Amino acid sequence: MTRTQRPVTRAVVSAITVALVSGMLVAGCASTPADKVPFKDVPAERIVQPVYTQPGEGKVAVDLRRERTDNVIVRFRDALVYIDGERVADIMNGEHIVFWLAPGTHRIGVSTQFDPVVEINFIVTADPRYSNRASVSFNDDHRIMLRRVAN
Repeated sequence: MTRTQRPVTRAVVSAITVALVSGMLVAGCASTPADKVPFKDVPAERIVQPVYTQPGEGKVAVDLRRERTDNVIVRFRDALVYIDGERVADIMNGEHIVFWLAPGTHRIGVSTQFDPVVEINFIVTADPRYSNRASVSFNDDHRIMLRRVAN
């Protein structure tokens, strides 16, 4: 073996050793999922239109949940919630709000100070085969998303 080959070989062996040890340390310190924590109610001071949160004759409960995240970029952003184009509440990380709506199609929307309003047509039904639950979350680009959640 020549002198020029020996430093390269040592460097390769050193790099492999560091990679293996680092991998073992990371695997040993991997985080475990947090325990499930119940969603908190949106405080009354962040409900802009309380009429939507009052039960009534012929109305159906629609549960809107803001999924928890530990992503600091979006964790502390409030999500503005709209029903049929009218702002009704602000919802924070790990909170939920129940709206009482008449059966039929309603536009439910969300936005942040950085995002345009994202709306879905949400069919509210008293039929127990269908879910009246929606979920607010953020994608990998930190943009707000809204989707209906199945039973």
